[in-house]
Amino acid sequence: MELIENFKIIGIETETTNENGKSAEDLGELWEQFYGENVPSKIPNKISDEIYSIYTDYESDYKGKYKTIIGQRVSSLDKVPNELIGREFNGGKYQKFVAKGQMPNAVVESWQAIWAKDKELNRKYTADFEVYGEKSQNGEESEVEIFIATE
Repeated sequence: MELIENFKIIGIETETTNENGKSAEDLGELWEQFYGENVPSKIPNKISDEIYSIYTDYESDYKGKYKTIIGQRVSSLDKVPNELIGREFNGGKYQKFVAKGQMPNAVVESWQAIWAKDKELNRKYTADFEVYGEKSQNGEESEVEIFIATE
């Protein structure tokens, strides 16, 4: 269990669902937009180069609709560029998982394992997130941290 402090993000978002492979398509497009439009260059007040993929505003559980935000942590939401969104997330207790291997397959497999033990994790469905840091682009040796909000 890890305690995470409140944090702020500036980035781009989409609404999706895990039904019928829709999230794979929508999130693929969101990542393409993030890099294609060089969103990191537009984010002011960044506090690190890590990229966050946040799952939030859950309609119910992992089977319902939710929003995904891809962005970076910032020190302030005072200057959010028009084409981007800024959000603050409450901290709290999080269960940490590490996806290891070729991306994005390793992350997808980790989420499938998380969903399989959904009940025992006692998930809050507030905001769950992935952190893409220095180790996330290492081919077969890649690592991405996944944080699940818990009670």
